[in-house]
Amino acid sequence: MGRVVRRPVAWVVAVVLFAEALGVVALNWFLGEVVHRQHMSLAGLDPNMMSTSSKVGGVVFGLYFALCGLVALLVALRGRRPAGLGRILLISAAVVHGLLGAFTWGLLGWPAFVFMVAVLGLIVLLLMTYDPGEEPSDAAPEDPPAPVPPPAEPSPS
Repeated sequence: MGRVVRRPVAWVVAVVLFAEALGVVALNWFLGEVVHRQHMSLAGLDPNMMSTSSKVGGVVFGLYFALCGLVALLVALRGRRPAGLGRILLISAAVVHGLLGAFTWGLLGWPAFVFMVAVLGLIVLLLMTYDPGEEPSDAAPEDPPAPVPPPAEPSPS
């Protein structure tokens, strides 16, 4: 199953993470504009500061998801498992989606929870379909080692 689903799963993860990055930025930008236009204070906080922090937080979080999507895109293009910082980014994205899934269950209901768990499952599937000791898929197969001749028998003296 591993070789058949690797690249399609990586493509799907990349597309979903890029779409999610745009969605996070758009949602936080919209919420920042709502706060800015209301001119209301929450517990004495400055509305302009709340608006700006919502927009900045959305852009930072969107860039994080876009970077994770770039890692998945590179996995899809290269056909190799993610390594180093890319693997850490994908693992952290899986953890973030698990936490967001837990929060969305209570705040938005089960459809948002199902989406977050589906993205979590896709990221985990992407991470698990590449075995650690495996060669890249575009590597040429090596020649088998030459047979070792049997040891020579000692001559009687």
